[in-house]
Amino acid sequence: MKLSRFAAFSSSLLLGAVLALTGAGAAQAAETTALDYVALGDSYSSGVGAGSYDGLSGDCKRSTRAFPVLWASANSPSSFAFTACSGARTGDVTSSQLGPLSTATDLVSLTVGGNDAGFADVMTTCVLQSEATCINRVNQAKGYVDTTLPGKLDAVYSAIRTKAPNARVVVLGYPRFYKLGGSCVAGLSENERRAINDAADYLNAATAKRAADHGYTFGSVVPAFTGHEICSGSAWLHSVNWLNIGESYHPTAAGQSGGYLPSFRAVA
Repeated sequence: MKLSRFAAFSSSLLLGAVLALTGAGAAQAAETTALDYVALGDSYSSGVGAGSYDGLSGDCKRSTRAFPVLWASANSPSSFAFTACSGARTGDVTSSQLGPLSTATDLVSLTVGGNDAGFADVMTTCVLQSEATCINRVNQAKGYVDTTLPGKLDAVYSAIRTKAPNARVVVLGYPRFYKLGGSCVAGLSENERRAINDAADYLNAATAKRAADHGYTFGSVVPAFTGHEICSGSAWLHSVNWLNIGESYHPTAAGQSGGYLPSFRAVA
């Protein structure tokens, strides 16, 4: 928090106490949470799967139900920039999303890495091909997470710090997709579901390590989504949807509001 804002914050607290003693309203005190917030990342941040897309965002599919919008609506930051985009990889974040960042930025949220690791191809392979082929493709993705992704995450995290040196940066992970032993009666085998869940954990662990090494905060969404995975009977994630393939394996509106939003709020 900037020194000038800290001073304003302290003054507001004093004013709030005086107003409380004199019976004045609390609305003035609520203004003390103002900050500058920028939301970066891929489709899990833009809100693909939640519907209610901003037509001006085009193929980025930024949703009014995405967790950054929900958080901004609840907290009224002094400024809010939403540049997350469906399909974004690490290089897309650095090349086209960092424009709003500055020394004035106080808070940044980010989800990225899944597309670099081949998330879409892994799921396509697992849905359409054999169990052995699926598990082999999952292992290839994990190999990429070991050898290549850390450097790409480093590049993104360093670029953010260069442009927003004073910001608190919160990196959010990805949910496990499947409830094992759940209510699904067709589709992927239990071995495939377990392998995909393990890969999500693997990606989250690598992302958390890189974030911590840059002094950033990692927020896991796995606890919030537990009990709401695909096959749970109360899923906050879309399963494969042949009529809208782009929303497959993305959070629903409930997944954004009940999964990502509280996970972000807990660490922001």
